Amino acid sequence: MGREFHFITPSPHHLHAPCPMPHAQYLKSMTQLTETVKQLIAKARIVSFAQWEQSHHQGAIAIFQAADDNLRYLSDEDLLQIKTLSPNYSALIPVAQLLRDRAAEIVDEARVQVLVTYPEIIQPGGGLYPPERAQACWRDFWHFLRCITYGIAGCHTEYTSPTGLHYMNLLYQELQVPLDAMVLGLKSIKVASLKRCPTNDQEILTPYFDHLITQLATFQIP
Repeated sequence: MGREFHFITPSPHHLHAPCPMPHAQYLKSMTQLTETVKQLIAKARIVSFAQWEQSHHQGAIAIFQAADDNLRYLSDEDLLQIKTLSPNYSALIPVAQLLRDRAAEIVDEARVQVLVTYPEIIQPGGGLYPPERAQACWRDFWHFLRCITYGIAGCHTEYTSPTGLHYMNLLYQELQVPLDAMVLGLKSIKVASLKRCPTNDQEILTPYFDHLITQLATFQIP
């Protein structure tokens, strides 16, 4: 994903425009990686700002890209600059700030929902065992929300990279990521996020979450 995740991503310096994928920290703990996994890690991404050039000032796109390259949420200073550079696409910036500030509790609610639904998933033989693999999953949730906030801050519901997501799917296949749990986690992030937003904004915000949910749901895991 322009950079990112942690089921998949190693160091932040590999990924460029789109957002990389999950479980990097888990992978770091492994003594060896197959050549296939190494290649997929470098290509797997979520976000791309390539289609934003018609709506956003180049300086604003650079701010989004810098945040993604460093695997971080947009700061207040970033958001202020984006609003100044691209004022016509800044209406939802306060929501992006809200979700950023509540990210930890939103992810925690999603984690709890996954564990309630799939209690065996963190047990020996489960898809998120050993514990390092589960922790990588929860970090991925944090990054999923991060990528969604980029779309919200830029008022773009189409914020993903088709090519990057293709490689993310291949990486998930290679690592045997429990896709049903990841999709549930993303849906739970949507629920936890929207309930923290003003009621009159929830309908407007739903497509930003649904876009990534739809993309992830199309993944194929053998």
